[in-house]
Amino acid sequence: MLLNRCHCLLPMLTENTLPYKALITVRNAARKGTRERKEKKKVKVVQEKVGFIPHNQRDKDKLLLNRPKLMFDDSDRETPVDNVFIMRKYKMIVYSFAEALQCHRETHHPDMYNKPNADVQIKIELNMVAEKKTRLLDNFTRMAPMPYKINHGEERAILAFAKDPEVQDAARNAGASLAGGVELIKEIQNGSLSLQDFQFVVAHPNILPELVSIRGIMKKKFPNPKNGTLSADMQASVTKYLNGVTYSAIRDEHEKDFGLIETVIGTLSMDATHLEENFVSLIRDVYEMKPKRQGTFISRCLMLSPPSREKFKINHSVYLPVEEVEEPREEEEEDVAEAAAA
Repeated sequence: MLLNRCHCLLPMLTENTLPYKALITVRNAARKGTRERKEKKKVKVVQEKVGFIPHNQRDKDKLLLNRPKLMFDDSDRETPVDNVFIMRKYKMIVYSFAEALQCHRETHHPDMYNKPNADVQIKIELNMVAEKKTRLLDNFTRMAPMPYKINHGEERAILAFAKDPEVQDAARNAGASLAGGVELIKEIQNGSLSLQDFQFVVAHPNILPELVSIRGIMKKKFPNPKNGTLSADMQASVTKYLNGVTYSAIRDEHEKDFGLIETVIGTLSMDATHLEENFVSLIRDVYEMKPKRQGTFISRCLMLSPPSREKFKINHSVYLPVEEVEEPREEEEEDVAEAAAA
């Protein structure tokens, strides 16, 4: 009877009549990353103190963005039709080597600069992209042979190794300071002969097995066929290192694909044909470093002669070998013919 009465009273009870209010629990997950953000806020960020920055180095990144590109390209400019024009709006005039040399000789005439014996400088701009587009060539230093001797401002001593007396005489006649065979190796081992007295060491291949015994003493001066110090033609090898010019190709710090070579090939007082042959030897030696890829490696050659600020672009391509272009196969020719007919 009591149970029935309770069932009857249940519909009459409401939320207001109950002695307590019902508790409603809501379970909502926090947003993703909330805990991480709170933990990061707790971590104190330590600001590094920046020291004094010179005025010429402030806002360096902004200055680099506004800097003109070193890799020169004027292919989109018009060709000048007159002999007087605004240089920055037209293509740079390309001179032959003889024409550029004559222009410098005129400016160094006694009536103007009065420097008839000024140096002839060559600037070679390179595209340092390697075989893969994502790779770049490293800086390199080489010795370019000069057919005609120039004043380097230093006396070079060359040590030549060869077994045959005839080859030794040829090395001496070419200008080697000292030439010999196994007896020189023994003198170096005994300490009576110092390699520090010689800038370069050349050798004939037939004495290479005996030279291995002093390889640790010679270190970087050990003859190597790659740089021409180990060669069967001793006369040419000695002449190269006696009269040659050392040059270095250096990549730009910010424009990584741009490389520059600066060197001297002679003076204005030298014969024009001799200077041209020195230039040809230099440009061909640089071209040997070209990676196996399509496109240009030597982008521009300039001739300068201080104190004049004039620079003349030289047509260097006439001195380089012609690159062979792969001929299309027969299948490709048929496809091209069908496409043209369609």
